[in-house]
Amino acid sequence: MPILALVAAILLLPPIAAARDFQIGDIAIHRPWARATAGQAPNGAAYMTLINGGDRADFLIGAAGAAAKRIELHEHTMQDGVMQMRQVKEIRVAPGAPMLLEPGSLHLMLISLKAPLKEGGSFPVTLTFREAGEIRIAVTVEGAGAMTHGQGN
Repeated sequence: MPILALVAAILLLPPIAAARDFQIGDIAIHRPWARATAGQAPNGAAYMTLINGGDRADFLIGAAGAAAKRIELHEHTMQDGVMQMRQVKEIRVAPGAPMLLEPGSLHLMLISLKAPLKEGGSFPVTLTFREAGEIRIAVTVEGAGAMTHGQGN
């Protein structure tokens, strides 16, 4: 009987991938991650893929969390041959097309980190969507050189 109870308990556990994916309304948030920060780096960034399964666009309009004093929506742009970063008011999530928040593009900027981001750790962030509302997600910390989730260093 103990083996049967163990098997039942294992079957009731959510899949490992589900721990990295989140859903609110029509918006799926896939694999949120951040790079580990070196030493006392003041800032960091978080990335993820947003997918809108609905039939109308929604907008990511904010993010907040205890890992940093402020979390802003940012994008990288090339201007006169120079890569620049700037804050954006919102990120449009169109139906059916993945919106990638990734290095060198759109991302969450973690300003004034309260502690270094350590590889293997995680931290909570609350995302706010105009239509879908608020959801608290867990951001996994990858290696300092990671370019995608699960890549490590």
